[in-house]
Order: sequence, then structure tokens, then C-alpha cells
Amino acid sequence: MKRSIAEINEKIRRGKAVTWTVEELKAKVQDIGTSQAFKEIDVICTGTFEPMESSGAILNLGHTDPPIKIRQCWFDGIPAYAGFGAVDLYLGATAMVDYSNIEPGSDRPNNLGDASSRSRSNARRGGGHVIADLIAGKPITVKAIGQQTDCYPRAAFENTITKDNINQFYLFNPRNLYQNFIVGVNGSDRPLFTYLGTLQPELANAVYSNPGAISPLLNDPDLKLVGIGTKIWLGGGIGYVAWEGTQHFPLQKRLPNNTPIGPAATVALIGDAKQMDANWVRGCYFKNYGSSLMIGVGIPLPVLDESVIEACAIQDTEIVAPVIDFSIPRRVRPTFGLVTYEQLKTGRITLEGKSIRSAPLASISFSRQVAEELKQQIDEGKFTLTEPVAPLPSDRAFIPQDPRQ
Repeated sequence: MKRSIAEINEKIRRGKAVTWTVEELKAKVQDIGTSQAFKEIDVICTGTFEPMESSGAILNLGHTDPPIKIRQCWFDGIPAYAGFGAVDLYLGATAMVDYSNIEPGSDRPNNLGDASSRSRSNARRGGGHVIADLIAGKPITVKAIGQQTDCYPRAAFENTITKDNINQFYLFNPRNLYQNFIVGVNGSDRPLFTYLGTLQPELANAVYSNPGAISPLLNDPDLKLVGIGTKIWLGGGIGYVAWEGTQHFPLQKRLPNNTPIGPAATVALIGDAKQMDANWVRGCYFKNYGSSLMIGVGIPLPVLDESVIEACAIQDTEIVAPVIDFSIPRRVRPTFGLVTYEQLKTGRITLEGKSIRSAPLASISFSRQVAEELKQQIDEGKFTLTEPVAPLPSDRAFIPQDPRQ
């Protein structure tokens, strides 16, 4: 037996579709088995809420009078990229205060907007915070410097914007939703400040970022369902898979159940930030590392055949991640082997005979809520599914830079 996405969408429109979260599915399969679960369910809802630093926002401010061709721009003192058309800008989640404009002994930039802008701009505030504030409806100060031309004679521009008085404001995230990741530890004698947060010396803690068996792409290990054009729940609004993500690595080594043993597939995501909810897009900061963006992402998996149920039935006991020592300053670092997500989620793992604390960067509780939010929208007929227009590549290898060049 097989189903089509068109058949499932028709059931959604009639209010007849049966939707479970992926955790509900896993429990049901243990109770009723794969075949019976396939007969009962139409859509499986997955979700995550975690830092996704390879994210950012495209903004079009609208033309000034006289018009300006922006070459440099700051939002609350945070620099944006202006190498597009006149008033098209890209604000990266990890962009930070322009340190070249900071007075000695101060964490605030000089001459970048008004006093309220300068008071909000500090060493812990970055592009992710500005994006989250705009989604929340807060005003943001913009200062821009233009290249004067015959058609764009204005030299500078300063104003306060909100999401409601600019033309476009949408997220375009080059790399989100890692299909598995790593566990970070620190074997040195000093703290290390990383994209996983603070790693304490002498293997005192372990940090992992992927939520494990509830994570979207781990429940579609062969990428049979998620592809270019897949409609998703992004930050509380509607989004889409736009392309493969940067560092997309589907050729990662895998277990017999086809789940990867480390970082593998990624996706690039896009969605209208004006429709998003500030609860699900939040700026964050990692001490002595920088800013990032916490984003809620939910992916519906259509139950087209029994193989979908089999893949989604995977448990934390059957998924592993490598434990990496960040104290070695190399791209390829020593590993302490593999641990299961079941072990990680107990709050302690054992390395070299030593029991150490483990904690996630992803919020497991909020990840579950994302899946529930998506489920509710489908049950209410507000969210239908899409057919991918093309599959994600299955042959991408990881290409490092040669350090000798």
C-alpha cells in the first residue's frame, strides 16, 4: 500500500487526516507495530529548537527620497552586508558590533545611530538579537552610508524601522538542521569558549546540540521525503527548504539503520519573517564566542508507505554521536568514540572511566512544542504538505581547505 501527498492533503482539508508527533509515533509502534501504525497515521510531525548560527535575514528598506545606494549599513550598531542592489541588505545572525568604532574601554560603537541605538549595542548583542527584535515588532535604528551616483545622489541615511515599515523581511539561512552533530568536551587545563558554549577543563562537562531521535532529518535518514521545495514550520510561520545547506555531507559514515555517526545532511531554509513568532526566533550569545539565533523548525513527514514508519521508529538508543576534544586546535580532532543519545540524555556519560555531566544546546522541551504546534496546524487544516520539486543531493563530500595554501 502507498499513499500520495495529494491524498493526504485532501484528508487535511476535510479534517480527516491523522497526525502524530514523532514521539507519539515511536511509542505507538512499540505498542501496535509498524503495519498497524501505517494504517492509522497520515503525517508525522518532527521539530527542533536549537542555535542555528548559519542564519540571517534579507531586508529591503524601501527607497528614500532622494534615493540612496547603500554601501555600508548598521542596525542598532550591528553591521549588515550591503553588496546587493541599492537598499537590499543581509543581516547575519553572528554579525557583531563594529569593533573598529569602539572607544577604548567601552563596549559601545561610536556614531552608529542615536543614543538609544548605542545603549542597546554592546559586545553581547549581535545580528540574531536584531532579527529577533524585529520579529517581535520592536523598533531598530538604521544608519547607512551611500555611494553617490547620478541615479542615487543621497550620501547618508538614518531612521528607525520596524518590520511593518520596510518592504521585505525574510529569513534566508544557508545551513540549518544538521542531520546529527558532535559532542564537545575539553581535555585541557583551562575553559574553552566555543559554539557549543563553555567546555570546562579536564573533561568536566560534555555538550551536544542535536535533540536526537526527535530531530527532523534523523527521522528521514535517506532524505526520501525532505527535498527542495518541502514546506516547513519555520519560526512560527511558513517556510521552505530552499536548497542543500552549506557543508551538506550525506556521505557521512552510517550505522546499519542508516543514521549518520556525525554531521551529515544540512538544508538551506527560507521564510517570511514578518509572519514569524518571537517565541520561536530568539537571539542568543555564547560567552567569548559570539551571537547566534535560536530557531524553531518543524518538518511534517508524509506517511507514504511503511518504510516511513520504520525510519521514524528509531530510538535514542539507536543513534550515536562522536565525542570530540576541542582542546586540540585542528579541524580534525581526537575522538573519545561514540555515545548514544540515550546516554547523553541521562545527563551523564562516561569517558576514560570518568563520569561527566552532559547537557544539550537544543531545548528538548521546546523541540517537542514545535512538533505539537505543527501537529495542531495540520489538524486545524491550516497547514498542508508539498511535493519536493527536486531531491537533495546524495553525493556531496566534505571538502576541506589545504592549510599550506
